[in-house]
Amino acid sequence: MHASIALIGKVMMNFVDLVRIYVKAGDGGAGCISFHREKYVPKGGPDGGDGGRGGDVIAVADAHLNTLLHFRYKRHFRAGNGAPGSSNQRSGKRGKDVILRVPPGTIIRTVDSGEILAELLQPGDRAVLLRGGRGGRGNAAFATPTNRTPRTAEPGRPGPECWLELELKLLADVGLVGFPNAGKSTLIATISAAKPKIADYPFTTLVPNLGMVRLDDERSFVVADIPGLIEGASRGKGLGTDFLRHIERCRVLVFLLEPSPIPPLEAYSVLDRELRAHNPQLAEKRRIICISKADTLSQHERETLSALEFPHFGKPLLLSAVAGENISTLTELMWSALSTWDHERDAGDTLLHCPRASRIER
Repeated sequence: MHASIALIGKVMMNFVDLVRIYVKAGDGGAGCISFHREKYVPKGGPDGGDGGRGGDVIAVADAHLNTLLHFRYKRHFRAGNGAPGSSNQRSGKRGKDVILRVPPGTIIRTVDSGEILAELLQPGDRAVLLRGGRGGRGNAAFATPTNRTPRTAEPGRPGPECWLELELKLLADVGLVGFPNAGKSTLIATISAAKPKIADYPFTTLVPNLGMVRLDDERSFVVADIPGLIEGASRGKGLGTDFLRHIERCRVLVFLLEPSPIPPLEAYSVLDRELRAHNPQLAEKRRIICISKADTLSQHERETLSALEFPHFGKPLLLSAVAGENISTLTELMWSALSTWDHERDAGDTLLHCPRASRIER
């Protein structure tokens, strides 16, 4: 028992999708009070330069990252302060920026107000989260015809600081949804090059797995295997509450239902209820209903399950990842659903309000 808990803790630690960090932009440098001093140049006048601007806090989406684990080991980030101005009207050096590298799909918001500062979806996306403080003006900036020897300069302005919450939502086109041991990991291993852990005990999958499905040279998409959900997942039971957020960006959901022990219609109802409880907008996503482990069914069971009618989605697709039954049919259905979604989006629909298909023809 203790070994199992330790294993779960180790795997969960390696996949981190929610962290809080402290960030501070650099302070501006102080302005300089100085007067020109040169032989044979009497009353050279003020020549104090401005202070340098403080460094910014910048977030960049890095395609080589797929977790926020590195923020577990360092939580405080400070940009460099601007250098003070100097004589001869020389401005201070700008402070060094601090770069936060995050995986694509990261949302960054403030902890206090919950305001979203950035949402970095594509590799290379860049956002300035906090700007450094402005440098103070030197005394040369205060010289006037009536005040030719100003002895005042501005201090640099302090850079803003705050606690940020970084939340990672995986970017996948298709999400596999089902109870533990429904065959999701076996399916993603069959249709892609992903190598998830597969075993015959509940919660084998402890973290989301991504796999690239290639139908041919011009057609490919990403599938996510979400850890198994159970009833009450949206209230914190099981592992589902930690990973339901990763379904939100999927354009198509594939419900993988076992033929037993829970009747497929009842299992679908429970999963649908948990998704709606987590985010009502998940009900608007396109869905494909499948019954897994078809290789274990008798002819009578096949006929009975094939005759089931799911509300708004018609009859299910029987498949077996082990035997390869209907696998190509499923991947073509996935592509068809994604292509239809893209067409409707180009026509003006948005991801959050994508019309739900009454049924996807096979």
